[in-house]
Amino acid sequence: MSEENQTFQAAARPSGKRQATGAQTTVSKKPAREKETNELSTRNPLVFIKQVVDELRKVIWPTGRQMVTYSIIVILFLIAMIALVWGVDTLAGLGVRSVLGK
Repeated sequence: MSEENQTFQAAARPSGKRQATGAQTTVSKKPAREKETNELSTRNPLVFIKQVVDELRKVIWPTGRQMVTYSIIVILFLIAMIALVWGVDTLAGLGVRSVLGK
């Protein structure tokens, strides 16, 4: 019985990254190149603004129809949350009034 438990426990552990049979890894003699960062370029506000503009150009902006759809969904969700909070508040108030007898 204990032998069975040992095999199940060993099977539950990950065995690491599996490799194809007969495959060998390559080892580089050179250390990995570290990314050189210029301290001036990382602290320059103009470079930062340029990077922000470049990133904003990559953004896929929603169409007008998508914005209307998303806005309607947000407003409906907001109304539902307001109704939920109002209902819980009203029920809690009624419960407190009935317990305290006012």
